[in-house]
Amino acid sequence: QVQLVESGGGLVQAGGSLRLACAASGRTFRTYVMGWFRQAPGKEREFVGTINWSGARTSYADSVKGRFTISRDNAKNTVYLQMNSLKPDDTAVYYCAARDLSTLQTNIAAYQHWGQGTQVTVSS
Repeated sequence: QVQLVESGGGLVQAGGSLRLACAASGRTFRTYVMGWFRQAPGKEREFVGTINWSGARTSYADSVKGRFTISRDNAKNTVYLQMNSLKPDDTAVYYCAARDLSTLQTNIAAYQHWGQGTQVTVSS
């Protein structure tokens, strides 16, 4: 079992940047595909991005492509989400998730382990 704890959320003005971090403990972190998801008020949770075990492969939702970057540091058991050029529509609770299998997936159901989330609010 892996435990995930997100940090780095907060309030930022439109056009600003934030970096979220997700610290993992428990089983070997490097074996997991990691993903970031978000859920805005009144909306379903949606895929943001994912990264494979080595960091060599990533995939992003069209809505964040070119603005958000996922990276990971396996020595620190941490995955990051760098968010630039933030927009009010990016306001949501952001969750990190871990997937037991090695293929990148955008489907929420493909991820077995979830953090509690961190709030990101972008003001206009």
